[in-house]
Amino acid sequence: MTDKKKSVGKHYDEAAGIYHEQYDREKLHDTAKGYPANYFRLQLLLNSFSREDINRVIEIGVGEGTPLSTLAKTGVDVWGFDISREMVKKSKETLKKQGLSPEQIFWGDIQDPTTYIHVLKNGKFDALMAMGVMPHIENDDFVLENIATLVKPGGKVFIEFRNKLFSLFTFNRYTADFIVNDLLSGVDQTLKDAVLSDLESRLRMDMPPREDSVGAGTEPEAVLSRFHNPFEVTELFQKHQFTNIRLLWYHYHPAMPYLEKDHPELFRKEAVKLEHAPSNWRDVFLCSAFVVEAVNGVADGIE
Repeated sequence: MTDKKKSVGKHYDEAAGIYHEQYDREKLHDTAKGYPANYFRLQLLLNSFSREDINRVIEIGVGEGTPLSTLAKTGVDVWGFDISREMVKKSKETLKKQGLSPEQIFWGDIQDPTTYIHVLKNGKFDALMAMGVMPHIENDDFVLENIATLVKPGGKVFIEFRNKLFSLFTFNRYTADFIVNDLLSGVDQTLKDAVLSDLESRLRMDMPPREDSVGAGTEPEAVLSRFHNPFEVTELFQKHQFTNIRLLWYHYHPAMPYLEKDHPELFRKEAVKLEHAPSNWRDVFLCSAFVVEAVNGVADGIE
C-alpha cells in the first residue's frame, strides 16, 4: 500500500468515531458542531434511488454505515467496502444496531480489484454509490472503469466529488491556485507570477489553515484530497460510456468560508436555507461538493 493510501486510511480511521455526526439532523443548527452536509447528500441519494427499481446496491467507501443501513431498511440487499478498517468496523456496528446483517461489509480498495472481485459471484449490482472516495483517488479513469464493472448495464451510479469551481468564491489560497494553475494554464510564467503576486495581496492566503495532523475530521496536506471541475467530470463520465448524467449539488455556503466564525448562527441558518432552495446556476459556485448521478452504458441524454 502506498504512503498516500495509508494516509487516507489513517485519516478515516481517526475520524470514524465522530463521522456519524455529519448525518445528524439534530445538529443542523448546532454551530458548536461541524456542518452536517452529509445529511443533505443522503436526501439526494434517497430521492435518486427511490425513482428506480433497485434491489441490490454496493457502496464504495461505506464510512460508518448510515447510507447503507438506511437503504437496507427499505429491503435493498446492501454490500460495501472501505479502505479504512475502523470505518468497516463502525459500519458493521451500525447495521447490527438496526438488526441487519453486517456480513456483506468488508475491507477493500476500489483501486485494487483483487480486494473486492468476489462480490460479483452473484452478479452485478443494480446501483453503486461512492461518497468521500473520488477526492482521494489518483487515477479517475482506472477507478471509473472498475466502477463500471460492478454495475449492470442500465444500472445507476451516485458518486460524490469536491467542487473545484467553489474556489472562485472562497477568496483564499485555493482561489489563487485555481486562477494561476487552472484558468491561466499555458500562460507565460512571468505573467502568472505577476498575477499570483497581486492575488496574494488581496486574498486570505492564510485560509484554509494547513493542518499538520490527522484526526477529528481534518485533512492534512499529506492526505490526497482532490477537487474536480464539474465540466471536466461530465466529460469524464461520457468518456466511460455513462449516460443520463446529472449533477446534484450540496453543502452550500452563503458567504466566504472564513466569515463563518464571525457570524456562526446566521451563516448556518442561511446555508440550510440554500440547501432547500437550489438555484441552478449559483450552485456551481456556492457548493463545495456535488454528486454525479448517471446510468451505466445506456444512452438517453445529459442534464
